[in-house]
Amino acid sequence: MASDSDARLDHLAGIAQQLIDRCRARGASQAEVSCSEEHGLNVNVRMGAVETVESTSDRGIAVTVYFGQRKGSASTADLREESLDSTVEQACAIARFTEDDPAAGLADAELMAPLPADGRFPDFDAWHPWALDADHAIDLALACETAGRDSDPRIENSDGASVGSSASLGVYANSHGFVGRDRSTQHTIGCALIAGRGEDMQRDGWYTTALAVEDLESPGAVGRRAAERAASRLQPRSLATAEIPVVFSAEMARSLIGHLLGAVSGGALYRRASFLLDSAGKQLFPEWFAIDELPFMRRGFRSAAYDAEGVATRESALVADGVLQRYVLGSYSARKLGLQSTANAGGVHNLQVYANAADQAAMLRAMHRGLFVTELMGQGVNPVTGDYSRGAAGFWVEDGKITFPVDGITVAGNLKSMFAAIEMVGSDIDPRSHIRTGSLLIGKMTVAGGD
Repeated sequence: MASDSDARLDHLAGIAQQLIDRCRARGASQAEVSCSEEHGLNVNVRMGAVETVESTSDRGIAVTVYFGQRKGSASTADLREESLDSTVEQACAIARFTEDDPAAGLADAELMAPLPADGRFPDFDAWHPWALDADHAIDLALACETAGRDSDPRIENSDGASVGSSASLGVYANSHGFVGRDRSTQHTIGCALIAGRGEDMQRDGWYTTALAVEDLESPGAVGRRAAERAASRLQPRSLATAEIPVVFSAEMARSLIGHLLGAVSGGALYRRASFLLDSAGKQLFPEWFAIDELPFMRRGFRSAAYDAEGVATRESALVADGVLQRYVLGSYSARKLGLQSTANAGGVHNLQVYANAADQAAMLRAMHRGLFVTELMGQGVNPVTGDYSRGAAGFWVEDGKITFPVDGITVAGNLKSMFAAIEMVGSDIDPRSHIRTGSLLIGKMTVAGGD
C-alpha cells in the first residue's frame, strides 16, 4: 500500500461515490460514506525471545443515509458488488424504521472544506511509510530490551519490548459533493522492565511514537529510559495525608486536558452530563493560561483540513486569557445545543497548551516541596460534578529536588478548582500525542497516603 497510496485512494473514492449514487437511487435525501484501509506490522519480544509477530490488514466501508431526518447506518469489509449493494439496502431499511430526529443530517453544505485546485487535500507531512519486515522489527525490539536490561543491574526481569508500524488510507464523501482523501502513518517502539525482586519489584516503561521513522527515539534510548524509570521507583514510601502542591509530569498533565475536552464536548453538554455546563465565555483558568487548536501542524498526530463530516477545520483558541472560548462540537451536537459545528466531529485536531515556565526541573525547584506525579491509576473522575480522585505514584520533592519515590497514595480535588489553581505549565512538551502540553503545577491538592 505504501507505493500505490494515490491509486488506492482513488479506488476508494470511486467506491464511495458509487455508494452515494445508490443511496440516492433508493430515495435517500442525504448520504455519507467512509472508506478505510489499514496495514500494519507488530512484534513483541520478552527476555530475548520472540513472543508474537502480527501482520494486520483491515478494511471498512460505512454507509449512512438520511430519509428526511430519519437515519440508518450499515457497514461491511467486503468490496464485492453484492455486499456493497446489501450494505446500502440495510442502511436504507434501518432509516425507514427509525424516528425523526430534528438534529439528524449531514453537516451544513456551506461548511464543507473547499477542494484545493489540484484536487487533493494536504496531508500535512503525515505520510511516511516504513519498509519494515518482521526480521528487522524483531531485531529492533530485541535491541531495545537488551539495552534496557544491560543498563542497570537492578533490572531483574522484563515485560517485553515491542515495535509496530501502520499505514492508513481513508476517504470520506457525502451527497453535498464533498470527497476527502487522507493518508497517514504511525510507528512505535516501546519497552517495559521490572526492577528489583520479590515484594520490592517495580515496573515501568517508556515508548516513542511518531509519524516518521526519523522522529523516533532509538531502540537503545527507549530501553535505557525504561530501565531508568523502573529502577528509580524502587523502595517507595507512602505519605501522610496533607494538602500540598502537585506537579503532574507532561504525560500525566495530558489526562487533565483530556478531562477538560470531555467536559466541553457536545455529547456531554446536550446530555447535561458535564461539570462545565454553560461555561463558554467564563474564566476557568488563570489569566495567562491558553490552549489553541492547530489542525494544520506539520506532522501533527491529528492534522487535517476537514473533520469527520467534511467541515473545514481552522486554527482557533479553545482557551484564551484563561477564558473558555467555545465548545467542541460536531454538527449533531451543535444542532442539539442551537450552535454551529466547530469542525470537531471525530475529535480535536492538535491542541497546544502554552507554557509560562521553563522545563520540568525548573518547575520542581519553583514548587520547592510537594509531590511529582508520574503515574495515575483508576477511573475516579465524576464528569458531572468534576470530583477527581485517582491513585497515583511518583516522587517526593524537597528543596526543589526529587528525594524518594512514593506510591500507594491518592490525589484528590475538583477539576474546576484544579483548573483555577494551575500555577505553571512547563516547556517540557511530550511530543507523543495530539495534546501537546508540558508538566503542570497545581498549587494545592489533597494527597492521601497511608498515614
